[in-house]
Amino acid sequence: MTAGRGDPDLLDRIVGGSLGWLTAMRDFFRLPPDTTTDADPNLTLKPLGELAELTQLIASSHPCAEFRDAAGRLFAFAWRETRAGALFAELIRGEPYATYPVEIYGVFAQAGLRHPAVEELVLTTTGLRGWRVAREDHTRTLGVLNAERRIGLAQHADFDTAFAHTGLGLLPEPWALDRKAAYGLTHDVFHLTDWGRNRRRLAPEAAGYLRLWLPSWLENWQEEQLWDLVGELLAVAACLPAAPYDAAAWQRLAAAQAADGSVPETGAAPRPTDPAEAFLACYHSTLVTAFAGTLARIASDEAEPYAGPLVAGQTAVAGPTPYESEAAL
Repeated sequence: MTAGRGDPDLLDRIVGGSLGWLTAMRDFFRLPPDTTTDADPNLTLKPLGELAELTQLIASSHPCAEFRDAAGRLFAFAWRETRAGALFAELIRGEPYATYPVEIYGVFAQAGLRHPAVEELVLTTTGLRGWRVAREDHTRTLGVLNAERRIGLAQHADFDTAFAHTGLGLLPEPWALDRKAAYGLTHDVFHLTDWGRNRRRLAPEAAGYLRLWLPSWLENWQEEQLWDLVGELLAVAACLPAAPYDAAAWQRLAAAQAADGSVPETGAAPRPTDPAEAFLACYHSTLVTAFAGTLARIASDEAEPYAGPLVAGQTAVAGPTPYESEAAL
């Protein structure tokens, strides 16, 4: 894994193919008409929220206008599926302590898409005593704190204190990192850097730890053909200061990408022939691949080397483009 320019042509082929497949499969991200607090968010809002999170980054940051436009259309679609935010108001009223409606709404709020009723509700619910109870893990707490920041709410806990108790904050023994812990570690990085927008927030110790051990982890999960986690680890590499580029890992991920642009979660199992099953087997890994390719492309185009931590208020990547008009997308 070396610093310096990556392979823009390869990265653009990967991102373009991924966005093409996601666009073709867009209808599978649609929410059921009866989406309520009784619905399983992992099967309804989670895929749509992931689509919104990652396409918003691509739409606001990718150097190629064609890819920004394609991602922007997917992001606008996700906003329409929430009925321009009205769904979040219903979910928050029905489940005031639930974090997932606030976390997903925060993605849209950061892009300038707001709903008055949601704004009023979250101001109340995030101030409740029940909102301050401990989450199931510290990584999830970082996600909630990020959502509060994006919306403009007072954060219910100290971000740095929560981060210190995460997998990355504790700098775990690298040889003991299992799959679940690896996913937690990647999301520690994503929440800390605001999904790659501010990668200089990584402290030198954490950045050095990742730079040292990422090559071994990548090699391990490439051998297992777990392309979803390989994509997340490549995204983490692109979040590092003076982002290193692993040419061999990118070439292997490109080889795992099908002709239609999809990337399977794992290459060890045959691909389903049913479109709905194929969507579930590929949507997240394809999204992650487009996201990682975008971050690597941005890092590849950077003219300035890493110059130390940012001061408050600075960002390493241009801020989100306002989505004031769906028609514009």
